[in-house]
Amino acid sequence: MTTMPHTATAETASTGSGFVWAGRALSGFVVLFLLFDGAIKLAPLQVVIDTVIPLGWPADPMTWRALGVVLMASALLYAYPRTAFLGAILITAYLGGAVATHVRVGSPLFSHILFGVYVGVALWAGLWLRDPRIRALLR
Repeated sequence: MTTMPHTATAETASTGSGFVWAGRALSGFVVLFLLFDGAIKLAPLQVVIDTVIPLGWPADPMTWRALGVVLMASALLYAYPRTAFLGAILITAYLGGAVATHVRVGSPLFSHILFGVYVGVALWAGLWLRDPRIRALLR
């Protein structure tokens, strides 16, 4: 019995370790950013209070602690491979609220309103690169 030598195709090349490591790196940056953002809401630092009041959110620290816990829990779900898809969905919803908040108060488009979109694109790109199941789902 003879076997045919394995040749790389576009299909197998896209599942190589380069994709996976790029996805892990991109996802890692997103997770670190979200954990930092959630942690400063837990404190809550004065800069958080000073930033959210003009956006129409209450200055109540419990509001920001709850949002920090939700964001950090979602980021940790995203970081763990078995729950990454659920984490990505929860973070996307969270970012949608941030975008809506900035639209409502008339923030600048490219720096404030679309920032949540930028993070969301990086989030899903990282997941797409590191998880072949997501690549198969989005074919």
